[in-house]
Amino acid sequence: MKQSAVLRSVLTCFLIAAFLHAAEQPQFAEIAAMEDGLSAITGLRFTRKVPYAIINKEQLRRYLEQRIKDAIKPSELRAEELTLKMLGLVPADFDLRQNTVDLMTEQAAAFYDYNKKKLFILEGTANGAEERVALVHELAHALADQHFRLAKYIHEGSRSDDGSTARLAVMEGQASWLMTAYMSKQAGGPAEVPEQMRDMMSRGIAASAAQYPVFSKAPAYIRESLVFPYSSGMLFQDAVYRKLGKDSFSEVFRNPPASTQQILHPERYLAHVVSKNPSPPAVPQSRSLRILAEGNLGEFDYRVLLTQHAGKDEGAAAAGHLAGSSYELLEYKRNKSPVLAFASTWDSEESARKFFDLYRLVLKGKWKTLEIASEAPSSVEGRGDSGYFRAWVSGATVNHIEGAESPLH
Repeated sequence: MKQSAVLRSVLTCFLIAAFLHAAEQPQFAEIAAMEDGLSAITGLRFTRKVPYAIINKEQLRRYLEQRIKDAIKPSELRAEELTLKMLGLVPADFDLRQNTVDLMTEQAAAFYDYNKKKLFILEGTANGAEERVALVHELAHALADQHFRLAKYIHEGSRSDDGSTARLAVMEGQASWLMTAYMSKQAGGPAEVPEQMRDMMSRGIAASAAQYPVFSKAPAYIRESLVFPYSSGMLFQDAVYRKLGKDSFSEVFRNPPASTQQILHPERYLAHVVSKNPSPPAVPQSRSLRILAEGNLGEFDYRVLLTQHAGKDEGAAAAGHLAGSSYELLEYKRNKSPVLAFASTWDSEESARKFFDLYRLVLKGKWKTLEIASEAPSSVEGRGDSGYFRAWVSGATVNHIEGAESPLH
């Protein structure tokens, strides 16, 4: 999804408030010891000192707004928002830019800016042990940046929407893993993440973040998008570490995961199983349309979409059989009405039909009005809130066109 390639790549490297509570100035004097601890765990040395500063919430908001303005074209932001709305992942009146700024201003407690090579702590966000956690997390980003150039790493990932989300999960997951391993070592335990602590931290990230008003009111996809890089990313880093040891800290940057499916299923990353993305179906009367955006969808996107409308367990299980997916967002030249064409290939014809059956529930859930014109075991067409639609199964591939001005046959 374009949120990965656009907004999340711009606003990455924030430590969400899940780990932090009250309010005193950070103990920057401990940075040198923290750097030594991280180097001992990873085998990577800091090559230069990390500058730091304290900013307040208002400065953070201005920073976020300026960063979005500098990095994202209005047309890209519009296309991102339209795609999310067409898929039914956010409501029709959702303001993506404003929600993102509000959410990050509420959640951010510390961040490392890989463009300025500088670490920032939010004024009045941390106290004692919690502030050390924030510093360790952000220093882990600085360490990765000094060896693997995070700006380049994220930029190269923007070639693939789902791949960009996977790279973000590498960055935040590794920083979260190292933060937890550092805490374990400081407490007299091993310099890694014990299984009990790993599961506790993974669950705790989402539970703690949910305490905040803007986060709690955000659509499920936005909430999951914020939590996924930390929770699933940490589990991914742990799995690769169990296999490769210290080499894992470099391997995931030198050979990045290609998809969120590899993040969710680390064994596929280790076995180099990659997605096979089909082409979206051709939209009739294409001369009357212009392309706004194109990209790919991943298991994370399908997991949220299906669990939102078809149930958590069944939706997550079905999404795990995805083999690849691509989309194309278009609009009519005459009135700028959007059309979404997308296709997904599954690991078997049976899996494709299972998804197709579940997607009928998505159609009912995401639109206020759904009129079925014709329905068969392998196809359904009619009209919904965005216009005429058609979905059909062809072997192991499911095709969709939604938002057309006239019936699709």
